[in-house]
Amino acid sequence: MDERTDYISWDQYFMGIARLSAMRSKDPRTQVGACIVDSKNRILSVGYNGMPRGCKDSEFPWGRSAIDPNDTKYPYVVHAEMNAILNFRGGTLEGGTLYVTMSPCCECAKAIIQVGIRKVIYADEWRDSEATRRMFEAAGVEYVQYKDRKLGLIYKVDVLNSLYDAQCRTCEPPNDKDRCDLCPMNDILACINKTEEVL
Repeated sequence: MDERTDYISWDQYFMGIARLSAMRSKDPRTQVGACIVDSKNRILSVGYNGMPRGCKDSEFPWGRSAIDPNDTKYPYVVHAEMNAILNFRGGTLEGGTLYVTMSPCCECAKAIIQVGIRKVIYADEWRDSEATRRMFEAAGVEYVQYKDRKLGLIYKVDVLNSLYDAQCRTCEPPNDKDRCDLCPMNDILACINKTEEVL
């Protein structure tokens, strides 16, 4: 019997782990995961966005806007990339590759450069990543967007289904995934079906 040939690639494997890590995040709006590997495709560390150790998720804010900025999540949340770097124990991250589900912010980019990571593969583009791109270019960090369309769409279907399930549970009576004109997410089922057709 010949070996199977339809196994996933290293990029699919490590980005899949980053996406799985993101599912641990308590952030109700943005879940980000990261996975760092060495030149021999060995996993060095993983991380996701969340509160610092000892800071209870239920006692700190998760909102994005407030009159007092200290009542938002931004002063407190540790980003996935930073957590992956800080979670690493022993040895060096020099020459490693970081897989992350969203392009790094400029603060995480600084840490990535400082620890010697030489390549960053990201899935989704963050809206304000020009400073990140500029620093990576100057520091010689390879910066590429993940292009595996099929795996990305499979992930998107899972996320959309989860969102629709959550919305349906709020309906009274439950609408059993039928489109509801009163539901703010009434187009999501069509989006899921369209995505599945591509697959």
